[in-house]
Amino acid sequence: MTEFELIDRLKPLLPLNDFVVAGAGDDCAILDLGAPELTLLKTDAVVEGIHFTPATEPDRVGHKALGRCLSDVAAMAGWPIAAVVTLGLPGGFDPARIEGLYRGLCRLASRYQVAVVGGETTSNPERLLVSVSVVGRVARDRVVRRSGLQPGDALFVTGELGGSFAGRHLDFEPRLTEAQWLAETVPLRAMMDLSDGLAGDLPHLLAASGGHGAALFQGALPVSRAAKTAARAGDLAKPAIVAALTDGEDFELLFGIAPGRTVALVDSWKLRFPDTRLSCIGRVTREPGIRLWDKNGVRPLNARGYEHFR
Repeated sequence: MTEFELIDRLKPLLPLNDFVVAGAGDDCAILDLGAPELTLLKTDAVVEGIHFTPATEPDRVGHKALGRCLSDVAAMAGWPIAAVVTLGLPGGFDPARIEGLYRGLCRLASRYQVAVVGGETTSNPERLLVSVSVVGRVARDRVVRRSGLQPGDALFVTGELGGSFAGRHLDFEPRLTEAQWLAETVPLRAMMDLSDGLAGDLPHLLAASGGHGAALFQGALPVSRAAKTAARAGDLAKPAIVAALTDGEDFELLFGIAPGRTVALVDSWKLRFPDTRLSCIGRVTREPGIRLWDKNGVRPLNARGYEHFR
């Protein structure tokens, strides 16, 4: 059973109430608590041996643990307010390592004015686990869901893709500021963050929008320098383009807009974020399935993103 098959099995068991605007299935849950803005809830975890190694610098582990949640808040065009942290600690843990983890986590929190307001500690045999939950806020007329894509919409990604194994998955910057600017600048049809790779996450965006398909332009995919370097050196058993599609943990934004707005968006983006790429990578199609166009023609996209339990 895959991660998403398990989620689909559990979702019907989850109780809801009148405060819930959106429960499981998007980047964050959305609650309406009667305030001027909607409330966002998100939780995520990093596990030693899966998301980082025992040798990873502890401040980078803390940065990643919080950054994953902040990236999901960004995907809803929201802003984080506060976080709580749960630590699962193995026997004989090093207190200095945990302090270093908190330094990295709190450094990122301070950068975005996120309060860290408590949490839980427990024992967890054999390995370190860090779970972070974040509360955020979003304007009622600005919240962006995964659903909403329409045939013909242009698909964009921020930044570059692939090469996370070279360390980018530990040092990424959540696209909070960029997401706020996007929501203010152009009507966003749908958006999510890329955590399982473009090949793994794009199908979720399409499925949430009614099962449309997509045509991706291989030459437009923003392959990272790290992925290209690793491919040339033979460090990865796959071409750079496959790494860009499947590595995962890019934590970039994937979104769609109406096709008539693409040129104006790209021009405005270059002025506002001159050091960060924005790439139109394809379009939404009425026909289901994802197809990759290159100089030799078109073929089905058979690459898979990262999946837990597989």
